[in-house]
Amino acid sequence: MFNKPRTTAILLALPLTAFILVTFVAPLGSMFMRSLYDPLVADIMPGTVAALAQWDGTGLPSEQVYALAARELERAREERTIGKLATRLNRDTSGLRSVITRTGRALKRKGGAPWSESLPTLHAAWGEPAIWQALARTGARVTPVYYLNAVDLTFDGSGAIVRQPEERRIYATLFIKTLRVSLTITLLCLIIGYPVAYLIAQAPPRQGRLLLVLVLVPFWTSLLVRTTSWIVLLQQQGVVNDLLVWLGLAPDDQRLTMIHNMTGTLVAMTYVLAPFMILPLYSVMRGIPAVQMQAAASLGASWPRAFYRVYLPQSLPGVGAGCLLVFILAIGYYITPALVGGQSGQLISNFIAYHIQTSLNWGLAAALGCVLFVAVLLLFLLYDRVLGIDRMRLG
Repeated sequence: MFNKPRTTAILLALPLTAFILVTFVAPLGSMFMRSLYDPLVADIMPGTVAALAQWDGTGLPSEQVYALAARELERAREERTIGKLATRLNRDTSGLRSVITRTGRALKRKGGAPWSESLPTLHAAWGEPAIWQALARTGARVTPVYYLNAVDLTFDGSGAIVRQPEERRIYATLFIKTLRVSLTITLLCLIIGYPVAYLIAQAPPRQGRLLLVLVLVPFWTSLLVRTTSWIVLLQQQGVVNDLLVWLGLAPDDQRLTMIHNMTGTLVAMTYVLAPFMILPLYSVMRGIPAVQMQAAASLGASWPRAFYRVYLPQSLPGVGAGCLLVFILAIGYYITPALVGGQSGQLISNFIAYHIQTSLNWGLAAALGCVLFVAVLLLFLLYDRVLGIDRMRLG
């Protein structure tokens, strides 16, 4: 039976549904696809990849595989895809870019059958199993290699999963560091934001509106401007150091280093994200009747006891909403750490941006993003199980 109100509601919701699908679900699905699907090597060297699938990975492959590789490398040079192939193989095994490009240039002049003897004369790497193992690994269209790299693991020559060499183990440490920094910033925002939100909620209406406007002022200022202003404030010849020297708290020749390190990252990100803690807290606190504290005081409770037993439990939904909002925003920030954090203040988001914009290793960037997404999702589920998402309120 036709239900007109229900149909109307569905039609009204369609634009929002389409917007969510286009701006959230589709990019998320594309990110997951890129983190697993990489057909580049299989598309450029299909015959070689198919032949290597029958190879046991030990010793050297047959003359037929050498011939297929030589023919497909020459075709890749003619089609100008050999650069992409070299870049992809170099991500798997360092040094293969020069092997592929040098071989591509020399094939036409010096190559010829038998290829199992000719290719090693073009570059000695073709006489070693490592390059063929790399071709076999990267030839898979669906591969977990990006996820392994994202947690500092890789395949060895026999195909077993092992840890990356020590000098290449950076991402697992960065994930832990990012979670630690995000939790620290969330705690700092809570420590700063709770008293401010309480003050605004308890202030007379006129003063409360003025304080609320002061909290909202950062939202009306560009994030880039707010972040770079901290460089002026925190640098060694900046306002904060000048004030400390003027007050005699620091010698002029021993000014504090508060920029391009973790201190700068914590200060700037706490400032930027504090309003996201204050506003949910204020929204919840505004709904707590003031007479409850007065009633508790009339029954003999001291102010700390009344606050702990009466006021604080009712404000916890705002605490949960603010903490969750600040933590999720903090874990994905990269502009602020990039500008004020320096090398020691970089977070995992900065490396995701680097692989997207500079190294163009989109597969690894997608894998790092997926790992970060799953980590946040698990923390969200943990929050729901311990505190209950239904208790979280924004007002």
